Amino acid sequence: MKVGLLIYGNLSATSGGYLYDRKLVETLERCGDTVEVFSLPYRGYLAHLGDNFAAGLRRTGLRRRLQQAAVDVLLEDELNHPSIFMQDWWLAGKYPVVSIVHHLRCDEDHPPALRWIYRLVERRYLRSVDGFVYNSLATRSSVEALVESSTSGVVAYPGRSFPIGSITEAEVIERALAPGPLRLLFIGNIIPRKNLHVLLRAIAQIPAGLYRLDVIGDPGQDRRYAARISRLAGDLRLEDRVRFLGKVSQAELRQHLSTHQVMVLPSSHEGFGIAYLEGFEYGMPAVGANRGGAVELIEHRKTGYRIRPGNAGEIAGAILELAGDRNRLAEMSLSALRRSGEFPTWEETGLQVRDFLMSLLRSENPPSTFSYP
Repeated sequence: MKVGLLIYGNLSATSGGYLYDRKLVETLERCGDTVEVFSLPYRGYLAHLGDNFAAGLRRTGLRRRLQQAAVDVLLEDELNHPSIFMQDWWLAGKYPVVSIVHHLRCDEDHPPALRWIYRLVERRYLRSVDGFVYNSLATRSSVEALVESSTSGVVAYPGRSFPIGSITEAEVIERALAPGPLRLLFIGNIIPRKNLHVLLRAIAQIPAGLYRLDVIGDPGQDRRYAARISRLAGDLRLEDRVRFLGKVSQAELRQHLSTHQVMVLPSSHEGFGIAYLEGFEYGMPAVGANRGGAVELIEHRKTGYRIRPGNAGEIAGAILELAGDRNRLAEMSLSALRRSGEFPTWEETGLQVRDFLMSLLRSENPPSTFSYP
């Protein structure tokens, strides 16, 4: 099978969506398929809207490149939707087009006028494709609500990043019961949607000796917001309790996952939340939102806490409860570790997507499939 993949930038970008795309490409290539990556530079939403019209198509060469592509099926990361929301009039059904949807932009918190524009453009784009790859049931539900119909697609959950047994149950219990401040970990790009500002306001309500927070994430994605976070940490006098570690290597990530006790990522929306699953793999319960894909990972008060987005008081309450009851922390940590084993490997996820693509090529109406771990 010859597969095209349309993305912004390159596959080495650090986000859960790019990790998903990268792992999918690796599986397809191991199966003997060829994958041709079509890359567009990321320039901003309004600039990308112009890519759909004559001047934009000439500038990017996108129309010519995709019309001449010798592929059986084209995968498009839904992140690219502003550049291709009118593709149906110039691509003209040359081959099946499948959108990989990590989460919808219009599901994020934006001013009402912007959300209206995003909904309009995303709906137009989503109605132009032949099938979907979803990272969660929540993402599929969002798409189907937006396009106002059922869809042909596959729900293929992100895979486990680390081998089963990377940490033992005995080690998880020992770590949970260890004395000292509760070791909190935030993993995510430093962007508004991740609600790091809410987390800082939450921990400012907690006595200093009860916790330490390490923040792993790229501050270069939104430098204005990253500067705001730095100022906020200073204003709240959190310098001795919070470390901003920036981007880390895979080895360093594993070290942090093995030594920290609780994942705190109170995003306003996650289509899935790969960081939650990575924490589960090391027996870390998660504090996340009560909406989006986090609901499919976090069982409230069993593998973590579901809090209302933006509610600093609920975040503080969850942290205080775990800091004061290490036996509960141990129980939740074991539940999180066991929950991670119910999710597929990246190879299994890729094969599930590949089966859907093959069914799309064989049939005009492939079944809509998913497996719920």
